[in-house]
Amino acid sequence: MKKLLALTLSIASIGLVTSSAEAKPAKSSAATVATAAVASAPAAQWGRRGRLNRRVRVVTQTRLVRRGRRVYRETYQVRYLPNGRTQVRLISRVRVR
Repeated sequence: MKKLLALTLSIASIGLVTSSAEAKPAKSSAATVATAAVASAPAAQWGRRGRLNRRVRVVTQTRLVRRGRRVYRETYQVRYLPNGRTQVRLISRVRVR
């Protein structure tokens, strides 16, 4: 039963792929111009988005760290640079217990 179901699904998917391959493009020149305008729009937006996101993002994080029997709260400053790198700086370490 499982083999029959798998065979039926695979034949149906092949039929869908071949029917979409036979689709013909639009013959209208106006539709072609509109399609070309839409296709070029994401490239223009990509350039603007890249320039706006070129700043450094700074986040402050705290965490509890156990060293032996002592527990410390460490506060870090994490800088996310535009080129994908990160810089981590320890701001403070306070003993909690």
